[in-house]
Order: sequence, then structure tokens, then C-alpha cells
Amino acid sequence: MRRLIFILALVALLVGFSSIALAQETTQQAAGQTVHVVQAGENLYRISLRYNVTMQAIAAANGINNLNLIYVGQRLVIPTGGTAPQPGPTATPNPGNPGGTPSVYVVQRGDTLGRIAQRFATTAQAIASANGITNINLIYVGQRLNIPGGTGPAPGPVATATPRPGGPLPPISGGFELGGHVAGFNNPEQMRGAGMTYVKFQIRWERGQPASIAQDEIDRARAQNFRVLLGVVGRPDQLGANRQQYIAEFAAFLGGVAALNPDAIEVWNEPNLAAEWPAGQISGQAYAQMLQAAYQAIKNVNPNVLVISGAPAPTGAEGAFPGQVVNDDRFLRDMAAAGAANFMDCLGVHYNEGILPPTATSGDPRGNGSYYTRYYPSMVSVYSGIFPNKPLCFTELGYLTREGFGPLPPGFEWAADTSLTEQAEWLAGAVSLARNSGRVRLMIIWNVDFTSYGADPQAGFAIIRPDGQCPACATMGAVMD
Repeated sequence: MRRLIFILALVALLVGFSSIALAQETTQQAAGQTVHVVQAGENLYRISLRYNVTMQAIAAANGINNLNLIYVGQRLVIPTGGTAPQPGPTATPNPGNPGGTPSVYVVQRGDTLGRIAQRFATTAQAIASANGITNINLIYVGQRLNIPGGTGPAPGPVATATPRPGGPLPPISGGFELGGHVAGFNNPEQMRGAGMTYVKFQIRWERGQPASIAQDEIDRARAQNFRVLLGVVGRPDQLGANRQQYIAEFAAFLGGVAALNPDAIEVWNEPNLAAEWPAGQISGQAYAQMLQAAYQAIKNVNPNVLVISGAPAPTGAEGAFPGQVVNDDRFLRDMAAAGAANFMDCLGVHYNEGILPPTATSGDPRGNGSYYTRYYPSMVSVYSGIFPNKPLCFTELGYLTREGFGPLPPGFEWAADTSLTEQAEWLAGAVSLARNSGRVRLMIIWNVDFTSYGADPQAGFAIIRPDGQCPACATMGAVMD
């Protein structure tokens, strides 16, 4: 409780500082200096490029000690000498001049290199080469791109999916977003209060089912003005019968789902466990084949869908359960070796066994307490090290507490001492770390409103407790504010 009071006091102090800073910036703007309001997905490097000044100069003008720590809505004074960015979606188009002076295009919300290339009758690879872009999936709103040999914007649509209400998804290099995995989705206002903009539903597909089985979840999210992540899983027994045929059918199904305009799709769930992948066939290479087919099917229909790789279960138990489990780090390295980085926008991550604050890097009292999955920072470090050019998407992150339910079932005794207050504080801490890291694109809290408390105590992870209260909503909302 004392830690919770400290957090709330700190938030109040920061609000006070923000008020002082706002008054100061108003004065500076009146004196003729440019003030830039930080947008989702921006960092000091990108802002410095837009205004032709250095990061260090902006930091010095605004009293910023850590170049990696800025936040959405922050007002930054741009030192004298900076030039304002060019307005408008196309600054200097040069139609009909192949090989001549390149056109300049300013990236808008929802753009991809593929779509921009289509508009200017060129290729994504040519644009990437002309702008020093090493990953064609990573561009950002406001970025100025030289378009080599373009013929001018082409009329007509560039995607086959129907435009979704509320506008397209920002590029995958956009700012951090928070969401929650739901069962009933009966608490949208409390989720909004926690700063959540995403809702996650999980769908289990049976061979032969049409893509329309996902329509209800998408409609429910849209009705509440939430973005929607669909975690799509199939049947391991069906997959194991004929993997290549199954993968082709599964990819076709995901293409159909993409046409319904979800914001994000997670391709499978914990494929390093026999519970989700055929025993004896578990491997990162096998999963990479599925991911490639899924990615291509989704992007061919709707390039705006964020494709997230299926998060492996955090485990080091393959020695104890051969053929049933593959350690998540080895699974990811095998994925990387098979070229999986080319077929995802974001790397899926699960973290749901913590019993220490998310800042801890040691001290877990359980056996194998030095294993990296025990700690949030080492999870981020290991996953980022294996896929250094991909943002992370936590599609499950939660802390288990028995408070309000009673004893935990066998196998979950490790969480017996975690209190509801600690759950609220640790979730807020993890959100804060993720938001400021520059590595995490999306964090889905596991879970919001599950009620089962049997052999698998899912309700113990829920942030909406049996009495309807949500302490974590307040702590996460303070961070996201």
C-alpha cells in the first residue's frame, strides 16, 4: 500500500511539473520559437530529422536528461535554427519523370512501403534503397521519403479490404499501445480508464470454418471504439495429420479474416508446447513455415493488419519433457534461422509467471531462479537479442494473485504470496517500462475478466476482481495518462 501511495504521489508531482512546463513553453512560443507536440511513435531522433537540429540540442533546450525518454503529448521547444516540417501528404511529387529528380512523400497514418510504391508506380525495395531503409516494414508517420523514378500517385484503391471505421492502423513503428484479453468484454469503461485502446479475443479455428466466425468479435470491438487483436489458434491434431495442407488452409482462413479489417492478428499461440502443436513435431522451423504462409495471405489482402508471431510459452523445461516442450529461446533462434523475421511485424511475447516487481533482475526464490523468464527485463533482453529489428508485442502479460479467491490449485503455489496491491503495482510498472523502452509496440494484459478458478486459475490473473473493483485499472491509467 505504501508503494501505491508513492506512485500516486509521483503522478501528482509529474502533473504539477507538466503544468509548469506548459506555461513556460507558451512563453517561449510567443517569443517566436517552434514548439513540437510529441505524437505516437516519435522519438527524439525522428523529431531532430524533421527540424534539422540535433537530438542533443532539443534535449538541452527542454531539460531532457535521457534521450530515450519522451512521451506522447509532451511539448518540445525546437531550438533556433530548426526548420518546420513540410505539411501535407505529398510535398514535391514529380510525376512522369522516371530517373529524374525524386519525388518526396511524407508518410501518413496507415501507409506501408508497398502501398506507397503502388501509388508512385515503383517498388518498395527501390524506395527503401533510396532512403537507406534496411527493414521495409519499418516506416513512421511524418517520415519524408524520396521516391525514385516515380510516375506520380496512381488513382484508385490500394487494398482489397473494406476501409475500417475510425481510420487505418498506424504503421508498426507507431507508439506504444495497451490492451486487455477479455472473455465477456463487459467492462469497456474500466479498460478505457486503464488507458487501454486494444481488446484481444482468441479464436480457435476448425478446418472448414469460414472467416466470418471472427466477425462478431470485430464488431464488438468497433462498437466500443476499441482496436481489436485476434489471437487465432487451430487444432494440433488436425495440424499433425498433414502439416503442409493444413498450413495452406489456415493461411487462406487468415486471409479471409484480414479482409474483415481487424487491427492485428496473432498467428497461433504458444507453438512450443504439445498442448498447441503436435508432440514430436515442435520446432521453430516448422512454425516459421506457418508464419510465412499466414503473413503473405494476410498482407496480400490487407497490408494494414499488424501480424504478430505466435508467442511461445516462457519455459526451460524441454529437458524434463522431451518432445513435449521446446525452450522458448531455442524455439525463437530456430525461427530466426528459418527467416521468420521477414514474415512478421511484431514478435509475440508471453510473461505470466512473475512474483517480483518488473524491475527485478534477480532474487526469484523458486528453483532455477536464475532462468531469464523469471524476470521481465531479461525476457525483453533475450527476445530483442534474437530479433533485434523487430518490436515486441506482449500478447499476454499478467500477475497471479489468489486474493479474493482462496488457495491456489496444485502447480500454482508459487504465486501464493502475491497480493492484489502488488498485482496492481507490478502491472503499472511493466506498462511504464514498456512504454518508455522504445522496444515494445503493444502490451495485452492477461487478463481482464476471466472467471474460472479451477485447475487453471485464470481468474486469479484477472484485473477485474469478484467484487467488480479494478485496482490495476487505476495504477495503469495513471501511467498511461
